[in-house]
Amino acid sequence: MKLTGNTIFITGGGSGIGRGLEEALHALGNQVIISGRRAGNLAETIRANPGMQSVELDISDSASIAAVAQWLIAEHPALNVLINNAGVMHIDNAAGAVEEDLIVSTITTNLMGPIRLTGALVEHLKQQEAATIVNVASVLGFVPMASAAVYSSTKAAMHSYTQSLRYRLRNSSVAVLELAPPWVRTDLLNSSEEPRAMPLAEFISETMTILGADAEEIIVERAQLLRSKIGDASFVTQFNDLLEQSQ
Repeated sequence: MKLTGNTIFITGGGSGIGRGLEEALHALGNQVIISGRRAGNLAETIRANPGMQSVELDISDSASIAAVAQWLIAEHPALNVLINNAGVMHIDNAAGAVEEDLIVSTITTNLMGPIRLTGALVEHLKQQEAATIVNVASVLGFVPMASAAVYSSTKAAMHSYTQSLRYRLRNSSVAVLELAPPWVRTDLLNSSEEPRAMPLAEFISETMTILGADAEEIIVERAQLLRSKIGDASFVTQFNDLLEQSQ
């Protein structure tokens, strides 16, 4: 992906990985439009980054997606990069009855939202000379975290969806990338001070280097082990045993 001269729309841009990515891309001179449900977070981000723009978006609401997509195309016709970053993560127990609200909100936000938004913008992106869709998945889409089974399942589905999307767009001007972060110090699961997680600044720096190198999968060094273990059932057990022992 070229790192300059873009008009970029990113979901979930008020904090965490989304904010880190948008600020790095904004610093390179791209026009960045951020979105999210928390107006206060968006406003604070915009104040800290003059020239950046924002729009409120509920990624779990199909009507909100349709309205924002229409606004984007009208107000930012040069839009050529979509980063599907918004997501939620909750602890669950797949050995029992998982709470209905958790199931619905996680699948709607993490999977249905990006699919709907991509569908709303993809014809516009095809008309650009060079466009990119970046789907933010997770290493837990390769090796699931058993205590977050629904979240891990949505990220495995995003990995699959991204591969299908890439294939279908192979003869177009739209590149399709997958960013699969490891555990990063963000507000997700209150991990901002977690010593076992990767520092956010370090993650963003390494990610930007890979993003500019035309890789279809953006996998930082800390994520490489889990990427290599996809489909390894014995490692799933080892990985989750290790997580339980460290709690």
